[in-house]
Amino acid sequence: MAAMVNAWRWWWGILLAFFLVGLSRLFLPLPFIIEVLIFSIYTMGCSFLLGRVGFISFGQPAYLAAGAYGTAFYLFYFGSNPYVGILIGILSGLAVSGIVGPLFVRLRSDYFALVNLALAVIIYYLMQKVLAGITKGDNGLWFLTNIASTPVLDLGKPDHFFIFSILVALAIWAFYKYLDDSVFGACCLATKINEDKLKFLGYSNYGVRLLAFVIANTTTALAGAMYAVYLGFVSPEITSPARAADPVVVTILGGTGTLFGPLVGAIAYTGMKDVISKLIGNWELFIGFLLVFIMLAGEKGIWGTLQPWLERLFSRKKASPAAGEGAGARQ
Repeated sequence: MAAMVNAWRWWWGILLAFFLVGLSRLFLPLPFIIEVLIFSIYTMGCSFLLGRVGFISFGQPAYLAAGAYGTAFYLFYFGSNPYVGILIGILSGLAVSGIVGPLFVRLRSDYFALVNLALAVIIYYLMQKVLAGITKGDNGLWFLTNIASTPVLDLGKPDHFFIFSILVALAIWAFYKYLDDSVFGACCLATKINEDKLKFLGYSNYGVRLLAFVIANTTTALAGAMYAVYLGFVSPEITSPARAADPVVVTILGGTGTLFGPLVGAIAYTGMKDVISKLIGNWELFIGFLLVFIMLAGEKGIWGTLQPWLERLFSRKKASPAAGEGAGARQ
């Protein structure tokens, strides 16, 4: 019974979080909210890899580019339906993850981080130089006018794309919440903490890591596909090695391995970038100082710090009526 109540509370918490994001449309610029939603989806895969499996990845731009360019190639050369484009972007990310995953997940965490960064560099130069005849190099692929209108939610309209982004983000958060509560989620955590015990129970560390790798990076490819449709443009800059640390930074800011950490981190990172960059040219310096402070304070991140305090606050409110009833019964 307690488990059911806890699960119900979590699902309502997810719905409330995205209701507040939707409500923010009334007083925040629409591009800012859409960027936060897509960025939080982008970060969710990195957060899952780092928090659950123990893999830190500086190669997320490679999988972001796989989704973005898969969508871009379809919309620029072949078709005009944005939903089909997003589906092709997801399948592109799935294919890239399936090809490199069996090799990468065999590596230790430090080598895993470096080889993923190398992949991002390779894809960057492939898109910029080697395949410039197809990708148009630094000029990029422009296909905004190619995107056709669609019924119900027309993704060519910012307001409709905003609703679509909330629905997709909500589905992704519900999916990762399900993973966290599943046997697979427990196995992911076990392969990070104690590989021998997981192997003793009959599970394959390699298989668990590979599946987690594919799931996380396909989520990243989804974010890339959404970026492509929203902007109507894709260039090699999306996989720039200079932006390789962004999802890791947002993961640490929000709280590694937490459900709401990517959303909170994306809000903090994007907000500070938009506000501080208007005052200070090198706004990344402020982010760097904040990260150092978070790491020294215990690596919990913003949400990781707030979550226990909020849980105590709400449990206290629930417990106080019960305590009053108990006192009345004793009298």
